[in-house]
Amino acid sequence: MRSLVFNVMFWLISGLYVLMCAVLALVPGKGAVRWGVRRYVKRMVWLMRTVGGIKPEARGRERLPKGPFIIAAKHSSYGDGFLMYDQFDEIAFVTGDHLERFPFVGRVLAKLGAIVVDNCGGPEARKDLSESFMRAADEGRPVLIYPEGHLARVGEKHRYRSGVWHMQETSQWPVVPVATNLGLRWQCEDWEKTPGVAVIEFLDPIPPGLPKAEFLERLERAVEGHTTRLIAEGRVADEAVRAKAAVA
Repeated sequence: MRSLVFNVMFWLISGLYVLMCAVLALVPGKGAVRWGVRRYVKRMVWLMRTVGGIKPEARGRERLPKGPFIIAAKHSSYGDGFLMYDQFDEIAFVTGDHLERFPFVGRVLAKLGAIVVDNCGGPEARKDLSESFMRAADEGRPVLIYPEGHLARVGEKHRYRSGVWHMQETSQWPVVPVATNLGLRWQCEDWEKTPGVAVIEFLDPIPPGLPKAEFLERLERAVEGHTTRLIAEGRVADEAVRAKAAVA
């Protein structure tokens, strides 16, 4: 029942905010749309917490650089973006061009300053990524990218793409890897939601200047290794809760 209520409310709230942001996109400037999206994110985090029983927890914020930086995160759930967006007042993000096929969404993405890339990849996509990234970087906002380019189920991993390295080479910003165990609570696009703590953990930044292969190996090792650790911790905590409930 919890999952049913959550999913119905998720799509209702999402539909309402898409329409609202489409109207706000007609207002000159970017402030109105960004305000609307921040309100949408707050509603989604509230929904996760109160209806889904998913308790967000952010760790490692003290590791975040003082200046602008790139966030390279594990992507295991539709909820990832909400938890990450909720951590910052302003953030740019990389997304695939598939979202532009939905009515109104393209205009909203443009007002948000999103970096929209061709899902098919290739040299032209990398060129577009670098150019779009520099436009977003002019505002000095942190930039979020999911380097696997796909949702990954718990215990699953996709090839880490080189776009994040090209972004770092262009900007010379540090890259902050991010691990998460949100997949234990809300996996990919699954209907079922599982109550419990959902952690996102900011890890030690990777400085610019590394060769591409070394950078990608270091990024993947950090994200995947710490994600595995968080998932194991989450499963132990879940077992403890079940054991306590059984005794009671």
